[in-house]
Amino acid sequence: MPTQPPKRSSPAHPRELELSSEAMRRMVDQAMARIVAHIESLPVQSMADVGEGVDLARSVTEPLPQTGSDYCALLDQLFNRLIPRSYNTASPGYLAYIPGGGIFHAAVADLIADATNRYVGVWAAAPGLAEIEANVVRWFSEIVGYPQSAKGILTTGGSMANFTALVTARREKLPDDFLAGVVYASDQVHHSVVKAAIMAGFPEANVVEISSDEKYRIRTSELEERITADRCNGRTPFLAVGSAGTTNTGAVDDLEALAGIAARERLWLHIDAAYGGFFMLTERGRNAMRGIERADSIVMDPHKGLFLPYGTGALLVRDGEALRRAHEIHAHYMPPMQEDADHVDFCLYSPELSRDFRGLRLWLPFKLHGIAPFRQNLDEKLDLIGWVTEELRRTAGIKIIAEPQLTIVAFRLEAPGLGDAELNALNRRLLAAINARDRVYLTATTLAGKFVIRICILSFRTHLDRMEACMEDIRESVREVL
Repeated sequence: MPTQPPKRSSPAHPRELELSSEAMRRMVDQAMARIVAHIESLPVQSMADVGEGVDLARSVTEPLPQTGSDYCALLDQLFNRLIPRSYNTASPGYLAYIPGGGIFHAAVADLIADATNRYVGVWAAAPGLAEIEANVVRWFSEIVGYPQSAKGILTTGGSMANFTALVTARREKLPDDFLAGVVYASDQVHHSVVKAAIMAGFPEANVVEISSDEKYRIRTSELEERITADRCNGRTPFLAVGSAGTTNTGAVDDLEALAGIAARERLWLHIDAAYGGFFMLTERGRNAMRGIERADSIVMDPHKGLFLPYGTGALLVRDGEALRRAHEIHAHYMPPMQEDADHVDFCLYSPELSRDFRGLRLWLPFKLHGIAPFRQNLDEKLDLIGWVTEELRRTAGIKIIAEPQLTIVAFRLEAPGLGDAELNALNRRLLAAINARDRVYLTATTLAGKFVIRICILSFRTHLDRMEACMEDIRESVREVL
């Protein structure tokens, strides 16, 4: 008689991760109560409470949790202890680096996108949702003046977008043995461009630094001379990088001149417009960035100029098929890809296969409001930088080091009889005194060996009242350090 297999107990059916409708509503409601209180108190919150950060970080270091914790206690830990102890990047007084914003509409869109958890990397998996993201890319192309043949992708930010652009340029312009290829960029270019070149396989020495002029724009005459010299030495110039809003001073290169050089020298022209690109929505921005539409690729950061949460960048490529040629790979387990030019499989245009549904965080606020409020906000920031620059100019001892080209101004305090080292130390004390008043947060940079203080206005929450407070604090701090 055959042996009977042992009887098994009924398999477990764990349901703990499947929340009831009441539990889901309760979680969202409890989080929302804290989120709303946080946003409403932003104007009076501290600007940058990061003191004793090492101790704070150590206090939350822990092994893998084996059992659960109380949800409200976790929310309290986040909102009462951890979130306040940081740079307050969402504050109207955050005038440091290049502010983002974090419009609430995008947070709602991310909740919807994450909860429904649809995959948009392949068009066939979610045709309508993939088309929403494609619409966003088309809207961006329209903003910069690109033709209908342009394509693009949404990325995590400008660094990934610069990397993708550089790989695309390399594959279009160079052979498989590409180590003779040379990249040209100014001494003001964002460091992510250099990092992108290294990640794309180039030695760092292949990134040639071109000096900038008195307005911190790339010297186009020096660029042409270096291209000629490199060709004579057997190297292969293939890529020029221009900036439409540098991080140091907001400088915008002469994009028309760069486009002319790139055309004559048969170079790929890439424009890093992560900060400045969306000022193309304004008349002043379009005047500053004339020629951007002639670039082969453009990087723009919606988490800067469109006030979105961090983690939203964009790359646009004038010849959309070049972007596809650089990234198209097929596999047997993938569904058939689109051959219709009107529909896009984003996995064929990007390094990413698995990725989040980024398009909704742009589509929802655009559809809710139209483009007008975004344009008006950017125009307001241009007005504010003009106002604060004139106020700085009228402040005794203050010298403007970099006039605003977009919404950044760089200045420093000067005093007779002090050398460069002493002036640098004086301005470090001035910056500390301004920030200690905790109504605005400014940062600094170094230009030609000079320590200078920057004001960057870009948050949708920053208005004239905060800039008036900024100037009060600057003037009081000047009197204090002198």
